[in-house]
Amino acid sequence: MYSFRKSYTLEQALSRLQRYCAYQDRCHIEVERKLTEMRMIPQAKEQIIMSLIEDDYLNEERFALAFVKGKFRIKKWGRIRLKAELKKRKISKYLIKSALEQISEKDYLFTFEELANRKANSIKADSILLKKKKLADYLIYRGWESSLVNNKMNQLF
Repeated sequence: MYSFRKSYTLEQALSRLQRYCAYQDRCHIEVERKLTEMRMIPQAKEQIIMSLIEDDYLNEERFALAFVKGKFRIKKWGRIRLKAELKKRKISKYLIKSALEQISEKDYLFTFEELANRKANSIKADSILLKKKKLADYLIYRGWESSLVNNKMNQLF
């Protein structure tokens, strides 16, 4: 069948992407995906992205910092998961490193302890082995280092 998608002029697309980036910090990949959904040609994509960067709507460093801060504070992700998610969004190693450095070691360990204790208390399992497995799987999935997880296992069980 025919697709009746709206087509955009360069100005309309730029305006729409400015609102998209102003609402929440975005990475280049998200903006490119949005432009592809809008069926923009490669030259227009490039021009819009350059304009967004010049007008400071699109800033990878700001995105990385906000991403790490938000996912750590709200979703309680560990450094491994944060790093993997940023790599998936093609953020540079330098920006990933600087974004992860904003998390203080004290906050990191406090959050880990709080999360591990809360999850350990909520696990309903008959055997200690099953409890250990469920807790370890949960913490590792969230991106916490295996050394921290192993130490916590030995401490709790």
